[in-house]
Amino acid sequence: MANESATDKAKQSVAQSTAIAVQDAADNLRNLNTISTTAIGVALSELLATGDPKYIDVIEQAQKVMSKGTENFAELGAKAAEVAKKFSE
Repeated sequence: MANESATDKAKQSVAQSTAIAVQDAADNLRNLNTISTTAIGVALSELLATGDPKYIDVIEQAQKVMSKGTENFAELGAKAAEVAKKFSE
């Protein structure tokens, strides 16, 4: 009986840790998107004002940051779910 209690506590701890990891990844993604959209807005404003094509590169790089952040979030979420599932079996 004590062994079951220890197992249940371990499972609960793993579930909580994976949930925190996903929350942290969501915060990171939100921050990346905020920074990237701000950079895109500034670069677009400068592009329109100056016509300098270097701002197109800034926009493209910011879009890549957003895309990579989304990929990282999806990967972490999948791995967290995998870990949680292994402990719930």
